[in-house]
Amino acid sequence: MKLCEIYKIADEIAPKKLSDEYCEKYGAYDNSGIIVNTGEEIERILFSLDLTDKVVERAILTGAKLIVTHHPAIYGKISCLSVFDNLGSKLTKCIQNGISVLSMHLNLDCAKGGIDECLADGVKIASGIGNTLDLGASAIMHELSVGGYGRVYGVKTTSAEALKNELNKVFKTQRTLVYKEDKKIERIASFCGSGCDEKGIAFALKNGADAVVSSDFKHHVIALALENDLAVISLTHYASERYGFEKYYEKISRQVEIPCEFFKDETLL
Repeated sequence: MKLCEIYKIADEIAPKKLSDEYCEKYGAYDNSGIIVNTGEEIERILFSLDLTDKVVERAILTGAKLIVTHHPAIYGKISCLSVFDNLGSKLTKCIQNGISVLSMHLNLDCAKGGIDECLADGVKIASGIGNTLDLGASAIMHELSVGGYGRVYGVKTTSAEALKNELNKVFKTQRTLVYKEDKKIERIASFCGSGCDEKGIAFALKNGADAVVSSDFKHHVIALALENDLAVISLTHYASERYGFEKYYEKISRQVEIPCEFFKDETLL
């Protein structure tokens, strides 16, 4: 398959225009889309949350001519491309081996059925609701024409500690932190990745949440949450997004005509 054919499928699920809309509406920055295009025919795709050395080596070993990442392989400005630095080395290896790179970031976070919505679904399942009920959000912090980011929703009554233990099972991680372990939880605000800041806490409080679930919390944000009687559950960044990104991989793998592989980095879970 050609890169443009695969990108069309990927973009139908998580349109890049959502990233553009989010950046314009909420003053954010992103670099989603085709990052490297070597022009090679693609007969195998490798999916990974990040473009790491291990992922590039795996692509070379298996003959994958496309790596699809969630986090942009190139995010900020590059003034110099050198094989002697980490990013330059990875990009050079990709180009030398005919490997293209596609990154789907904010658009996939915000898309309907995207990573942020999948995080909320996983939290609900962990609370004991199950996946057969309506898992929609009652409020979205950053709404877009389709989908959005940051969600508040009801869960089956539980404690913060009990929910943490079940989250570890659903998201296949053992590094989850919890504050206010005994707090009774019936309503949660969640944000995939590192998106819970002061505005996230205000959104949670405004919409009656008992807890916030996210990752990479700053100290002052945790303190603010606790002062306002919110429990805080902090997944690893990788765990909070791998769950939804793997579902994205499954959707694309069902639509393309070539083998796909999902690369899981256990060290980050």
